[in-house]
Amino acid sequence: QVQLVESGGGLVQAGGSLRLSCVASGRTYRTYVMGWFRQAPGKEREFVAVIDWSGARTYRADSVMGRFTISRDNAKNTVYLQMNSLKPEDTAVYVCAARSGYAVDDKYDYWGQGTQVTVSS
Repeated sequence: QVQLVESGGGLVQAGGSLRLSCVASGRTYRTYVMGWFRQAPGKEREFVAVIDWSGARTYRADSVMGRFTISRDNAKNTVYLQMNSLKPEDTAVYVCAARSGYAVDDKYDYWGQGTQVTVSS
């Protein structure tokens, strides 16, 4: 069992930056692939980024390429999402998730509660 708790969201002006954190509990965290998703009001959940267990392999959605970076610190059981050059369309609830096996889809085993990110124009 893995429990995920996100933090770091908030209100920021367009062009600004935020770093989201997701702390995981569970002794097998280091073996899990971690992903970030987001959901804006009235929209479908959207994939943002994924990172494998070692941190060596990552993938980001086209909409955030060049602006967002996913990383992890297995010693701290934490995955990060560094978000730069934020745009109003990045406004959403950001959720981290954990799964076994690397893939770019939404079939994750565990989900956090999410943290709100609001970007003002």
